[in-house]
Amino acid sequence: MRWLIIFLSILLLLLQYPLWFSERSLPDAWQLRSKIGAQQAENQQFEERNRLLKAEVEDLKTGLDVVEEKARTELGLIKQGETYYQVIESPVMEDPVLEGQEIKNIILLESSHE
Repeated sequence: MRWLIIFLSILLLLLQYPLWFSERSLPDAWQLRSKIGAQQAENQQFEERNRLLKAEVEDLKTGLDVVEEKARTELGLIKQGETYYQVIESPVMEDPVLEGQEIKNIILLESSHE
Protein backbone atom coordinates (compact mmCIF):
# COMPACT_ATOMS: atom_id res chain seq x y z
CA MET A 1 0.00 0.00 0.00
CA ARG A 2 2.82 2.35 0.82
CA TRP A 3 4.37 1.82 -2.63
CA LEU A 4 1.05 2.56 -4.27
CA ILE A 5 0.77 5.93 -2.48
CA ILE A 6 4.37 6.82 -3.43
CA PHE A 7 3.75 5.77 -7.04
CA LEU A 8 0.51 7.76 -7.27
CA SER A 9 2.19 10.81 -5.71
CA ILE A 10 5.02 10.67 -8.22
CA LEU A 11 2.53 10.19 -11.03
CA LEU A 12 0.55 13.21 -9.82
CA LEU A 13 3.71 15.34 -9.72
CA LEU A 14 4.68 14.21 -13.21
CA LEU A 15 1.22 15.09 -14.52
CA GLN A 16 1.25 18.48 -12.77
CA TYR A 17 4.67 19.54 -14.07
CA PRO A 18 3.52 20.38 -17.65
CA LEU A 19 0.49 22.16 -16.26
CA TRP A 20 2.64 24.65 -14.34
CA PHE A 21 6.07 24.75 -16.00
CA SER A 22 5.80 23.95 -19.72
CA GLU A 23 5.32 26.30 -22.66
CA ARG A 24 1.56 25.82 -22.47
CA SER A 25 1.27 26.23 -18.72
CA LEU A 26 -1.51 27.93 -16.78
CA PRO A 27 0.57 31.06 -15.99
CA ASP A 28 1.27 31.47 -19.71
CA ALA A 29 -2.43 31.10 -20.47
CA TRP A 30 -3.27 33.75 -17.88
CA GLN A 31 -0.66 36.09 -19.35
CA LEU A 32 -2.07 35.55 -22.85
CA ARG A 33 -5.58 36.32 -21.62
CA SER A 34 -4.38 39.61 -20.18
CA LYS A 35 -2.59 40.45 -23.44
CA ILE A 36 -5.75 39.61 -25.38
CA GLY A 37 -7.78 41.97 -23.17
CA ALA A 38 -5.27 44.79 -23.68
CA GLN A 39 -5.22 44.19 -27.44
CA GLN A 40 -9.02 44.22 -27.61
CA ALA A 41 -9.10 47.56 -25.76
CA GLU A 42 -6.53 48.99 -28.16
CA ASN A 43 -8.49 47.65 -31.13
CA GLN A 44 -11.63 49.41 -29.85
CA GLN A 45 -9.73 52.70 -29.68
CA PHE A 46 -8.51 52.23 -33.25
CA GLU A 47 -12.01 51.33 -34.43
CA GLU A 48 -13.38 54.53 -32.86
CA ARG A 49 -10.61 56.58 -34.46
CA ASN A 50 -11.29 54.95 -37.83
CA ARG A 51 -15.00 55.67 -37.46
CA LEU A 52 -14.28 59.34 -36.80
CA LEU A 53 -11.90 59.53 -39.74
CA LYS A 54 -14.48 57.93 -42.04
CA ALA A 55 -17.08 60.45 -40.89
CA GLU A 56 -14.66 63.31 -41.54
CA VAL A 57 -13.86 61.98 -45.02
CA GLU A 58 -17.57 61.69 -45.76
CA ASP A 59 -18.13 65.27 -44.56
CA LEU A 60 -15.28 66.48 -46.74
CA LYS A 61 -16.78 64.71 -49.76
CA THR A 62 -20.30 66.04 -49.28
CA GLY A 63 -20.27 69.23 -47.21
CA LEU A 64 -18.70 72.59 -47.98
CA ASP A 65 -18.95 73.73 -44.36
CA VAL A 66 -16.09 71.46 -43.31
CA VAL A 67 -13.94 72.63 -46.21
CA GLU A 68 -14.62 76.26 -45.28
CA GLU A 69 -13.81 75.60 -41.62
CA LYS A 70 -10.51 73.94 -42.55
CA ALA A 71 -9.66 76.87 -44.88
CA ARG A 72 -10.37 79.34 -42.07
CA THR A 73 -8.39 77.55 -39.36
CA GLU A 74 -5.49 76.17 -41.38
CA LEU A 75 -5.14 78.68 -44.22
CA GLY A 76 -6.52 81.89 -42.68
CA LEU A 77 -9.46 82.38 -45.06
CA ILE A 78 -11.27 85.73 -44.72
CA LYS A 79 -14.63 86.21 -46.40
CA GLN A 80 -15.52 89.38 -48.23
CA GLY A 81 -16.84 91.99 -45.81
CA GLU A 82 -15.27 90.37 -42.74
CA THR A 83 -12.70 92.05 -40.53
CA TYR A 84 -9.77 90.03 -39.27
CA TYR A 85 -8.39 90.82 -35.82
CA GLN A 86 -5.10 89.37 -34.65
CA VAL A 87 -4.35 89.58 -30.94
CA ILE A 88 -0.66 89.77 -30.09
CA GLU A 89 0.44 89.80 -26.48
CA SER A 90 3.55 91.87 -25.91
CA PRO A 91 5.81 91.33 -22.92
CA VAL A 92 4.90 93.32 -19.82
CA MET A 93 7.41 96.05 -19.01
CA GLU A 94 8.58 96.10 -15.42
CA ASP A 95 7.32 99.11 -13.50
CA PRO A 96 8.08 99.49 -9.77
CA VAL A 97 4.71 101.17 -9.20
CA LEU A 98 2.77 98.26 -10.68
CA GLU A 99 4.91 95.52 -9.15
CA GLY A 100 2.95 92.36 -8.33
CA GLN A 101 0.06 93.22 -10.66
CA GLU A 102 -0.52 91.20 -13.78
CA ILE A 103 -0.85 93.46 -16.79
CA LYS A 104 -0.95 92.44 -20.43
CA ASN A 105 -0.44 94.82 -23.27
CA ILE A 106 -2.60 93.77 -26.22
CA ILE A 107 -2.10 95.06 -29.74
CA LEU A 108 -4.95 94.61 -32.20
CA LEU A 109 -4.14 94.48 -35.87
CA GLU A 110 -7.06 95.02 -38.20
CA SER A 111 -7.14 94.10 -41.83
CA SER A 112 -10.11 94.06 -44.12
CA HIS A 113 -10.47 91.76 -47.07
CA GLU A 114 -12.33 93.49 -49.86
